[in-house]
Amino acid sequence: MTRRKVRTICLHGPESVGKSIMAEQLADVLGAELVPEYGRAYCERHGTNLRMADLLDMAMVQTDLIAEARARAERWVVADTDALMTAVWADMMLGRRDPWFQEFRDTADLYLLLNIDLPFVDDGLRIYGGEKDRARFFALCLVELERRKLPWTLVSGTGEARVENALAAIGTILGD
Repeated sequence: MTRRKVRTICLHGPESVGKSIMAEQLADVLGAELVPEYGRAYCERHGTNLRMADLLDMAMVQTDLIAEARARAERWVVADTDALMTAVWADMMLGRRDPWFQEFRDTADLYLLLNIDLPFVDDGLRIYGGEKDRARFFALCLVELERRKLPWTLVSGTGEARVENALAAIGTILGD
């Protein structure tokens, strides 16, 4: 018996758009391996005054966690984030990125770009809650996906509708 191809879905977007909740919900519905956001755990331990070395560490560990999940998965991996999102963080926080990010090629099969149509919730770790900052962050997220010509779709809505929109996109784009 041949093993089905493992597909990776990655959540993408600025802070406080529901990526972590969406990742958990999608993993549950799809029976997927879930890869939480390593950067959040890192910031809980070390704070949010990040340097490029911190962002690189986060991106590399996240990449390894996704690879490990792919090795375990039967069919689906849902990643709360990946190195592309960390590259956008570098752009947003530092105005530049390390060349490692340009070389990164271990991308997902589908990116779900979560819209900024949910209210910002300050949880003590989030930084960019102002309307202009959120719009700029969202634009940087979109530019990253477009520049790399990756398969992506915008997910909007609230509550169950947001999850249903994400599932519809997965079915339409990945055909599974």
